[in-house]
Amino acid sequence: MRVLLPCLIACLALAQSPRHIKVYEEPGRFGGWPANHGIWSWNNEILVGFSAAWYENKDIERHQSSSEKPEEPRLARSLDGGETWTIEAPKSLLPPEQGGAAERALDAPINFTTPGFAMTLRAPDIHKGPARFFYSYDKGKSWRGPFKFPTFGLLGVAARTDYTILGPKWLRAFLTASKSNAREGRLFCAETKDGGITWRLLSMIGPEPSTGFSIMPSAMRIKGSEWIVTGRVNQAPASWIEQYRSTDDAKTWVGEGKVANTGAHAGNPPQLLRLRDNRLVLVYGHRSKPYAIRAKLSTDGGKTWGPEITLRDDAAAWDMGYTRSAVRPDGKIVTIYYYNDAPHRERFIAATIWDPGKRR
Repeated sequence: MRVLLPCLIACLALAQSPRHIKVYEEPGRFGGWPANHGIWSWNNEILVGFSAAWYENKDIERHQSSSEKPEEPRLARSLDGGETWTIEAPKSLLPPEQGGAAERALDAPINFTTPGFAMTLRAPDIHKGPARFFYSYDKGKSWRGPFKFPTFGLLGVAARTDYTILGPKWLRAFLTASKSNAREGRLFCAETKDGGITWRLLSMIGPEPSTGFSIMPSAMRIKGSEWIVTGRVNQAPASWIEQYRSTDDAKTWVGEGKVANTGAHAGNPPQLLRLRDNRLVLVYGHRSKPYAIRAKLSTDGGKTWGPEITLRDDAAAWDMGYTRSAVRPDGKIVTIYYYNDAPHRERFIAATIWDPGKRR
């Protein structure tokens, strides 16, 4: 019974079989990396960002995308909880390198609790920064920015989008800093209490890796002054998700070790989200055979995690993942990621709608 119990729990967790939906697929394009852009939701309305890069047939060990053409920003929007999607390309989200507005300093505070608020943090070079951010008050239909994000004296800030709103002018962002050798990277937390006019570096998260990297954090406030952060770690040939916990309101962090294996090819970033019954969900991609989108559940604030749940494992190559997820009002989860069905073919954006079951 002990041998069967983890499998039984994992099977029971999925009350229904996951359903897979194609969100974006375009000939000649490489749809990629939603985790670099961000996800936002308002009840059944879900908005997720991704890159519309250009497809290029390359060695199978490399991304099948052109390094000579730009990764153009795109948004996918669903008004029905992820069942159907439309693709948007707002000009106000274009970076300066692609004809967008010039980067500038923020001159008026943001109200982070405005209905319809969304924010995305990006970097022209995701390996070393510098960083910038855009924000929207109308659910991503139009964007203001780009605005400069400080480097805090670090060699670089490689920004992706992960933040927690704590008040009308109070926000914490979780980001990646360049290491002391200018390579990626190390996790840190920054915050603003004046609507983004000024920022301070609140804490570094974990030691600087001597080799490899620790990047792409996903954070969750557990309760009061307790937080956890998960990050993507690569120490070749191994890759995994590492977890840290703070009990002093994100000022200091204690490592809690590996919580998931993410396979070869430098692994995949994690995402944390909370269900309405207060369980936590960890979602991530796995880049070794079978190439898969996976998840785990926790009933105790991330102190322990249940067995892996495989949402799908039918990708044809390692070049996939970078999940972002949203919880629908009915409790189902919509997980978005990039995927493939052949080694040398355009990558597409897909969504999996799945039921995490009830708390037991």
